[in-house]
Amino acid sequence: MVFRGLRLHIVLPSSSNTFQQSWIASGRILFLIAVSGLGAIGLVVLSALWAGTESDAAALDRQRQLVNARLREQVDQVAHVIGQFGNGYLARVYPAALPTEGSSSLDAVLTAAAGSAISQTAMSAFGYDQAFVVDEKAQLLMLADAQTEKRYRWMKPLFLPLLKDARFGVRRSTALNERTPSSMEARLVNAARSNRALANLMRLEGRPTIVGVVAINEAAGGQQPMRQFLIVVRFIDGAALDELSREQGLNGARFARTADADENEVAFQIDATANGEPIGFIVWRPDLPGSRVIGRLMPALSIAALVIAILFSVLLVRLRSSLGELKRSELHARQLALHDVLTDLPNRALFAMRFDECLAETQNSPERSAVALLDLDRFKAVNDTFGHAAGDELIRMAAERIRSQLRPGDTLARLGGDEFALLLRDIKDHDHVLPAICEAIVAELGKPFPLLSGEAVARVGGSIGVTVVPDAGRNADDIMRYADVALYEAKMGGRGQWRLYSPSMDGGRNARDILKNELREVLAKDAASSADGPQSDPIVNRPDFGSLEVYYQTVHRAEAGYAASGAEALVRWRHSQRGLLTPASFIPVAEEGGLIDALGFWVLREACRAACKWPEDTFVAVNVSPAQLRRPNFAEEVFAVLEESGLQPSRLELELTESSLIEDNSDVYTVLKSLRSRGVQVSLDDFGTGFSCLSHLVRFDIDRIKIDRSFVSQLGTKANGAAIIGAIVALSRNLGISTTAEGVETEYQRDFLAALGCTDLQGYFFSKPVPLGDLEGFPKAESATGLLTTTRGAVA
Repeated sequence: MVFRGLRLHIVLPSSSNTFQQSWIASGRILFLIAVSGLGAIGLVVLSALWAGTESDAAALDRQRQLVNARLREQVDQVAHVIGQFGNGYLARVYPAALPTEGSSSLDAVLTAAAGSAISQTAMSAFGYDQAFVVDEKAQLLMLADAQTEKRYRWMKPLFLPLLKDARFGVRRSTALNERTPSSMEARLVNAARSNRALANLMRLEGRPTIVGVVAINEAAGGQQPMRQFLIVVRFIDGAALDELSREQGLNGARFARTADADENEVAFQIDATANGEPIGFIVWRPDLPGSRVIGRLMPALSIAALVIAILFSVLLVRLRSSLGELKRSELHARQLALHDVLTDLPNRALFAMRFDECLAETQNSPERSAVALLDLDRFKAVNDTFGHAAGDELIRMAAERIRSQLRPGDTLARLGGDEFALLLRDIKDHDHVLPAICEAIVAELGKPFPLLSGEAVARVGGSIGVTVVPDAGRNADDIMRYADVALYEAKMGGRGQWRLYSPSMDGGRNARDILKNELREVLAKDAASSADGPQSDPIVNRPDFGSLEVYYQTVHRAEAGYAASGAEALVRWRHSQRGLLTPASFIPVAEEGGLIDALGFWVLREACRAACKWPEDTFVAVNVSPAQLRRPNFAEEVFAVLEESGLQPSRLELELTESSLIEDNSDVYTVLKSLRSRGVQVSLDDFGTGFSCLSHLVRFDIDRIKIDRSFVSQLGTKANGAAIIGAIVALSRNLGISTTAEGVETEYQRDFLAALGCTDLQGYFFSKPVPLGDLEGFPKAESATGLLTTTRGAVA
């Protein structure tokens, strides 16, 4: 295990440290006192404000209810008064005023004079602002001057709905009276009792107004005189509003057409009785007892808050130095969040931010920029040969050399490992600027790097892929992909050079996309055939890209006879045009296209079916990708396959890579624990070549370690190989874990590994990967078993 960048500082205790600790303790106590005091004052203030607000809201709601009730009372009062007036007139005045035989013109004059008298009586005796006597057709039946007639004509359309309701009520009462014949006097008395006045609140001349209507005559005998109605008008924005203000205690009440209340006023909307339309607003200064109480408490609360504030200020002064230290720590943390610790260069996050800013600025600008991706060519060899300390030193030196060739406005970022990114802004003449910068960087990286204080010299070189923005496109992901494609071309061209992206370079990626689509078709074809049967039309119409097959390589016991203990399942793709494809040619494509889960479960299902026909003491090993292992329901899917095939869980061995466990994901641990609880075996493939961690062997309860072929190939040539294998075998034996040595190709390797204590051996010396039908030591399966055939419900 290598520890990098670890520094230990030993600080001896002193009086200053003791004082500092005491000061910190005192500061904490003061801080708690200040917070407690502020909290108490805050609670008191909030409680007072809440109580005052609730009290004000209740008082305001009560005043609004009183105003509303008073308005309804005034409307009812108008209806009651004119109803009494109309009934009294019908009972007393009208009998004496029945029309007699005579001139019709004289009757009209008498009727108009009577109407004028009624109008004057209503205004003078009851204080109405206006009164009109009209007939059923809303024509004036009174003597009026020109101004009064003009005023009535303007108001007439607004009176019509109310007059219509009053006319309907009179007719209904008359009909009821006529059903029981009686004397004229009795009929008139009944009519007077049943006469009902109507009153509504409406807007007249832009003012809130109560308008009342009552009938003031009735038919007698066989005569049918024109019915007469009294219409009274009372405005409530003048004297009536003043009276309402005095009765209800509305300070400064006034009427407004809009809710133009000042800061200390409230507005109450008045709605029409008939249709609920807004008429206007009554605005007044409300009496708010809660605000008065708060106003009286505020001086005391202010003094208390001032005292607490002074104490808190003293506390802040005493903690100023600590806050400054925290601020510096925060700035340092931000620096670390956006910069690489090793080189102090911008990291991936800061580069992405600056790249997005560049794209936004150049979107509508003729300015050209360039993005470049850079890799050191032989960095891994330096890291493996001289150690991580030399690798870190090489990274720092390479960063300095690259930075020395850039302009002040350019950005150099380290993305991770030996990968760097460059953002070159304002490339006016990129045909000359880009080659100059890239060639200078390649030349600098091609020079020797003295490492470890001159004890070692490394020659690495670098490759660069460049794309121009926005010539290559405006999407950030596409631009970075173009640069990556150009970098790939630079490496494939011999390394130590740079390439500018061109659309023709996407041919390799297009080929991968084509292969990915063909693999998807193969899996989809299998799913369709499983669901619909071999004769369905969708399957016939699909293009034929071949089929998948499972090859098996036997695993042998490292004991006398070297009998087969099991076999490892390895997928192959028998392509209709490309021939037999190995996993290396299509597994990366499956991972990139999200098909690795479907492919993995297909292999698992086929292997379990085949192993059911093998001897009971054998097992089948199936590789599992990290993506599959991270699925929360992976264990349930494995159990479903075992139940479907009938294979015992103890005969299934799932091979994991160390990269699957490096994140130490709790979900992975849960999945493996569930699998192990049912008896499924778990092995760790290529042990010793990745991020080997001994804790994984115990934490994840590994059953088998597979020693990588790179160590086995060193047997007989390098002593390190035998030492490493011996250490792994000894560790496994002490932990009770089986070991399988991969890549056994000679008799010497077989015998040596068996002598070291390996439990199982695997390699070309025993058998190459072969189809199930050619597998020796196991029963022959049906010829179609190795083809791409899955049961209903297979993942596709």
